[in-house]
Amino acid sequence: MSMEAKNSKGKKFTKFVKDVRLELKKVIWPTKQQLINNTLTVLVACLLVGIVIWIADFGVGKITELVFTR
Repeated sequence: MSMEAKNSKGKKFTKFVKDVRLELKKVIWPTKQQLINNTLTVLVACLLVGIVIWIADFGVGKITELVFTR
C-alpha cells in the first residue's frame, strides 16, 4: 500500500472521529430519573406483551386440543 493511500485513510478516519464527537455533543442525554422511568416503562410493556402472548398461546392450544381430539 502506498504512503499516499495510508495518509488518505488516516485523514478519513480522523474526520470520522471528529464528526462522531460533534454528533455526540448534539445528543440530549436523559437524566437519571428519566432513565429509570423509561426502563420501568419498557419492562412493564414487555411483561404485558408476554402475558398477552401467553394467553393467546394458551387459548389457541385449547382450541387446537378441542378440534383435534374429537
